[in-house]
Amino acid sequence: MAINAVLLAVIIMLGLSLSRVHVVLSLLIGALAGGLLAGLGITDTLNAFQEGIRNGAQIALSYALLGAFAVAIAHSGLPQSLAGAVIRRIDAAGTSGMIKYMLFAGLITMSCFSQNLIPIHIAFIPLLVPPLLLAFNRMQIDRRLIACLITFGLVTTYMFIPYGFGDIYLNQIMLKNVGEAGIDVANISVVKAMAIPALGMLIGLLVAVFISYRKPREYQQIAIDQQAHDAVVEGDALSKTAAGAQSQSKLKTLVALAAIVTAFVVQLYTDSLLLGSMFGFGVFMATGVVKWHEADGVFNDGIKLMAMIGFIMITAQGFAEVMKATEQIQPLVDGAASLFGGNKAMAAFIMLLIGLIVTMGIGSSFSTIPILAAIYVPLCISLGFSPLATVAIIGTAGALGDAGSPASDSTLGPTSGLNIDGQHDHIKDSVVPTFIHYNIPLLAFGWIAAMVL
Repeated sequence: MAINAVLLAVIIMLGLSLSRVHVVLSLLIGALAGGLLAGLGITDTLNAFQEGIRNGAQIALSYALLGAFAVAIAHSGLPQSLAGAVIRRIDAAGTSGMIKYMLFAGLITMSCFSQNLIPIHIAFIPLLVPPLLLAFNRMQIDRRLIACLITFGLVTTYMFIPYGFGDIYLNQIMLKNVGEAGIDVANISVVKAMAIPALGMLIGLLVAVFISYRKPREYQQIAIDQQAHDAVVEGDALSKTAAGAQSQSKLKTLVALAAIVTAFVVQLYTDSLLLGSMFGFGVFMATGVVKWHEADGVFNDGIKLMAMIGFIMITAQGFAEVMKATEQIQPLVDGAASLFGGNKAMAAFIMLLIGLIVTMGIGSSFSTIPILAAIYVPLCISLGFSPLATVAIIGTAGALGDAGSPASDSTLGPTSGLNIDGQHDHIKDSVVPTFIHYNIPLLAFGWIAAMVL
């Protein structure tokens, strides 16, 4: 019996990704193997791949503009001002339990805002977290908990709230691909579909805060922790002593807030993250916070910030288009449906588990969706899942593995801030804790959503 071309392509792509071959190359090789096995020939395979790339261009452009907007926000000094305000409060109030939980709430809030309201992604982490390490050490806070707090905000927000990065994940990628695969998504509420999986993420967070990492953990006081703290305090003190600097700092902060509000409102009324980011960036340029001669540099830095994610998402769209062109998705679906024997509970669990494995390999939930939607939508239809349950399965399968993947921004970001003094191991202190506390409840609650929606 000949192996299914789609199945072979996914196995090759995943095997190469897990072997640490670059994801873009893994997707391309997998697509070529699947296309050739299906008899498309090299020319037709590449044509299908290029058609998929064209379909992903708008998403990549949205990411590039969002990156430029994020760098402009950082350029305004708003994240640094937030870090300074937090440090002052901690230095003044000491290390009481109330301050600790306020700090936790602040980190979660900033992580959530970084995906939606102030869409700077992980760019806030190296600005905000290193100056706080001294305070974490004094309060003997387990840094594994900090990694869990940040990852919760980075993942839960985009998979539940359809603004900023959530708009890209839920609307531009998930609903678009689900619709193209054969389901009418006009009346589907993504918030309703993803509410139960998001509840699983919340439970994982509560377990991390109140059970797993509630005990004190000692860290060495290293010079670099003190230096990061002092740099923020001294910078803040200088801005307060010089009237001109203070006035300029307040102006930049106000402009940053105005740009954020502008971007949010434009996105809300035009349903276009691309336009929202462009107008927000325009506010920075029009007010001189980003000067005309600096605009190219800021924009280029923003593109660099998001370029890799954008390339992976474009390549994933090309991979998905080749899978469709093989015309072997339906035979794969029919075989899987007969294997499950109409057992929806088992089918939902296996689909979610496969999503976990694929995203762990790729490292990007945004890039997983096009691959999964092409296969899962026909399978869900054949098994009798409702459109809402189908969206919940695909949305959860894509998000599964983002937390806990060694190659994901959701784990690399926290590590970049927590390990500047060499006391936070990426695998043991970021990857493993976030995998346990978020993938397990997300798998369970995603399955519940598939069964009840």
